[in-house]
Amino acid sequence: MISQQTIDRIFDEVRVEDIVGEFVQLKKAGSNLKGLSPWGNEKTPSFFVSPSKNIFKDFSSGKGGNAVTFLMELESMTYPEALKYIAAKYGIEVEETGENKPDGEEVSLRESLAAVNNFAFEHFEKNLWESTEGKQIGLSYFRERQFTDPTIKTFGLGYAFDDNNAFLKAALEAGHNEDHLLKLGLVKEGNYGKYDFFRGRVIFPIRNVSGRTIAFAGRTLKSDNKVKYLNSPESELYNKSKVLYGLFEGKRSIIQKDLCLLTEGYTDVISLHQAGVEYAVASSGTSLTEDQIKLIKRYTKNVSVLYDGDSAGVKAAMRGIDLLLQEGMQVKVVLFPDGHDPDSYARSVTREVLEDYLQNESKDFIDFFIQVLLPEEKKTDPAAKTAALRRLVESMALISDQISRSVYVEKAGKELNIAPQVLHTEINKILRQKNRKRSYDREDDYEAPGLAAQLAQQSLPEKDGPEAQLIKEKEIMRVLLVHGNAEMKLELETDDSKGEEIILPVAEYMLHELSLDGINFTSEAFSQVIQIFRDKYTVLGSFPEVSDFVKDHILSAAVAELVAEPHTLSENWEAKHRIFTESEAEHLKRTACDPLIRIKLQQVLNLIKDLDGKLKESAADKDGKEEELTLLIQEKMRLNSLKSQLSNYFGTVIL
Repeated sequence: MISQQTIDRIFDEVRVEDIVGEFVQLKKAGSNLKGLSPWGNEKTPSFFVSPSKNIFKDFSSGKGGNAVTFLMELESMTYPEALKYIAAKYGIEVEETGENKPDGEEVSLRESLAAVNNFAFEHFEKNLWESTEGKQIGLSYFRERQFTDPTIKTFGLGYAFDDNNAFLKAALEAGHNEDHLLKLGLVKEGNYGKYDFFRGRVIFPIRNVSGRTIAFAGRTLKSDNKVKYLNSPESELYNKSKVLYGLFEGKRSIIQKDLCLLTEGYTDVISLHQAGVEYAVASSGTSLTEDQIKLIKRYTKNVSVLYDGDSAGVKAAMRGIDLLLQEGMQVKVVLFPDGHDPDSYARSVTREVLEDYLQNESKDFIDFFIQVLLPEEKKTDPAAKTAALRRLVESMALISDQISRSVYVEKAGKELNIAPQVLHTEINKILRQKNRKRSYDREDDYEAPGLAAQLAQQSLPEKDGPEAQLIKEKEIMRVLLVHGNAEMKLELETDDSKGEEIILPVAEYMLHELSLDGINFTSEAFSQVIQIFRDKYTVLGSFPEVSDFVKDHILSAAVAELVAEPHTLSENWEAKHRIFTESEAEHLKRTACDPLIRIKLQQVLNLIKDLDGKLKESAADKDGKEEELTLLIQEKMRLNSLKSQLSNYFGTVIL
């Protein structure tokens, strides 16, 4: 286990914007930072980071918390994995207490599998650099590809021995579980026993966005082997449709350049990176998917598709362009000279020539489609032109933004000498067909609700139920967290009916009121926060700030939900528009009293509801219960009076 001292140091040093900024493109928004949700597909940012509070909040998915919570939610890391990731980023040495074996009972399956993959990564890398076979075969191959030693190490390239069970033996000797080796596909089982999946191949580790090795690809160096590449099967750690090769190494450059180059192969990415073009990724092992596009969208909306100029490459490029357009990306295409792919071209020219080519030869997708679908010799062929137009219309119909779509329609019309209105008409036909299909699908899925469901839909929401109670508890929590240490003025009415003004912290007043009326919270998390407030005040005489809760990855999620604000007024709002707004801080008394009165009223309503039940029972059985019935009626009158007072609340609160 990681020592508490290390955990405290990690939380003292980590800045949530540093961690989140590696996965989401953030822009300034007042005192906060905002970006597109990494959990959804949205056009308007609903993801906010508060540097001052050291928390994030995603209003589209409801997720929130601290830097550790973010990594656990987004990258499916365990708590220790997230802590170690942050520690590595900040150069903090992780001190662990007790024995920590990869397959220990206290370690989750994911952690165990991650440990196996890490061992495999180190094993293959060591083979490449330290063994005779690795140097003579694997390292020689990479150097023939003109990969420099720093590049080879940056991408963690390795070598698998041409031996049936060299890796299996090494992994078992290191204490790893055989079942885990099989789960990850590093070892297979056949008629003659278990054997290494990767044998006699150079190895390309596949990393997720956080840099953790989640899978491997192995390339054969034998000309008679028909299977050029072998890839790890999908596992608890690896979903090939949600991974982009090179994204971990290139994400910073993608953000800086505000552009992502999308290629097909591992070596394409490596050669481009080595040439200084580090904003390249590859959809290796699978055709481009929606999830991969969403990964890119975290960092930029601008994509240049780099594909081979052969027919298969062109077909893949066109399919990829459609997916990118559908996800709202800005798309361009670069085709390389005959006989070249991104890998070979990057190795054959200087960095300056490469960057000039990528910029100058970058075509709008309209130009690319026309070039491919309607080459010069077919431009006068009506049938070819009609087919090209229909294909273009299908792609333009995928663009959801009407302004962008209109711009592309105007361009296509001009290039092909056809009235834009004709293209708009055809696009609208496609859109209407899609809308009709969606309507039919919804009708097919619709089932008439039963009588009970219909009655439930017609009934009003319960005003005094658990959900209503929780809403009131949340508001009290929010005020405590945001304004707890702020000082408020209260008027006390003394015995001689003279008013006396006192000043005290908001939290002190609210906790006193909750205790005075015996109000307990139904939420375990909120009860825990209340206790932390009381404990700190007892020991230190002061109340906690939001930052005191950020260290707890569970509590931080609840706190983020309460204190995050999706909208803030511009600093120039009042000066520019002469519209003045009142803040909670300017009316602390009302801010603190309102939620307290509401929860007190809620408690009174609950008591009245319980009392009505007892009155009904006593009325049904009067034998010897006249006195009890009288007391219950008197209590009901008292509660109704209290209910009336609370309902009519509007001014000074008498302590």
